[in-house]
Amino acid sequence: MTDSARHADVIVVGAGPAGASTAYWLAQAGLDVFLLEKATFPRDKICGDGLTPRAVRALIGMGVDVNDPAWGRNRGLRIYGGGVKVELPWPELASFPDFGLVRKRTDLDQLLAEHAAKAGARLLQGCNVTGPIVDERTDRIVGVTAEHEGEEVEFRAPLVVAADGNSTRLSLAMGLRRREDRPMGVAVRRYFQTPRHDDAFMEAWLELWDGQRLLPGYGWVFGVGDGTSNVGLGLLNTSRAFQNVDYRGMLKRWCAQMPEDWQFDEDHATSKIRGAALPMGFNRQPHYTRGMLLVGDAGGMINPFNGEGIDYALESGRLAADVMVQALARRTPAQRERTLYEYPRILKDEHGGYFTLARLFVQAIGDPRVMKFLTAHGLPHPTLMRFTLKLLANLTDPKGGDAMDRVINAMQKVAPAA
Repeated sequence: MTDSARHADVIVVGAGPAGASTAYWLAQAGLDVFLLEKATFPRDKICGDGLTPRAVRALIGMGVDVNDPAWGRNRGLRIYGGGVKVELPWPELASFPDFGLVRKRTDLDQLLAEHAAKAGARLLQGCNVTGPIVDERTDRIVGVTAEHEGEEVEFRAPLVVAADGNSTRLSLAMGLRRREDRPMGVAVRRYFQTPRHDDAFMEAWLELWDGQRLLPGYGWVFGVGDGTSNVGLGLLNTSRAFQNVDYRGMLKRWCAQMPEDWQFDEDHATSKIRGAALPMGFNRQPHYTRGMLLVGDAGGMINPFNGEGIDYALESGRLAADVMVQALARRTPAQRERTLYEYPRILKDEHGGYFTLARLFVQAIGDPRVMKFLTAHGLPHPTLMRFTLKLLANLTDPKGGDAMDRVINAMQKVAPAA
């Protein structure tokens, strides 16, 4: 690779959904962008693999073929809790499709990265970014150092995007620390060969018992459609019991309680139990500083209500790309900076109030008495549960919606931005 080939308009570090989305939209706008991925595809990421209609909308916007038979399609969410089972179809809205999807991250991430490359992004796999290059005169990031094909290389660009996930070594190297006043979660999951792999509903269990303790979080079964289901648990750190949970042991015990013909046992497991941290509620800020923008998990953009991050990863990529396209068209450094500082404001306008509501909710359910009350009294009421689904999945029409939409939108507007 020649020196000239190592210069671009933007460098995106990390080719997960956030990085791929950012690179796709930048390339679509005609910018020269490097998309640097430490691993080589296909590679796994710990995730439930479930995509709500919010994520499906973002995929459709990117021109991804969501009718490909490789996607598992679902009609809604089936919820268990308090001795009750409730089936909730995805709401019919003008702003969102009425179906969800499931696809393993080994497939999804490769698909999105290659989609960005087809749009013109320069995707480099096996490219391990080792640190930022900071201009001592301006104290701005102007590129990154990396190990690629056995050599130390430098990539240079006026703007750099940190899309390197929860660990986000690039953000840490630039001095951005995690906010301790934001919730964190842990997800553990395993794949099983099961006759339930093509269920028309994604499933969620709202009561996670560890012996006599009721923990804040939920269990899931998402049929992948390929003969397997993704089975897992998501737990929040808002409970005092959080630090003392054996997550893998708990998942095994939880699976052992399931009906035998579901085959959630060792004989039908097709993977090991694996876990990962879930950074929630904008837990790393600011989302723009000194030439660097944060997208997806690097900026803590997982929804505390439901643990979903792919939709916000895809959306933040588009928002960041829009801002960078505008900024790079400005004529002076001062004008460019003014435009770039709009990115955190736009993010907070878009999701800040909602994430604040979610943060208050997860703090409340850290008290097991609150969780018991909600499952016992909420689940038997279909209208309340339809409202809850819209709230937890962030699915409303901003204008012209029904009464539920108007209430949820109003709640977001009055809540202080996260």
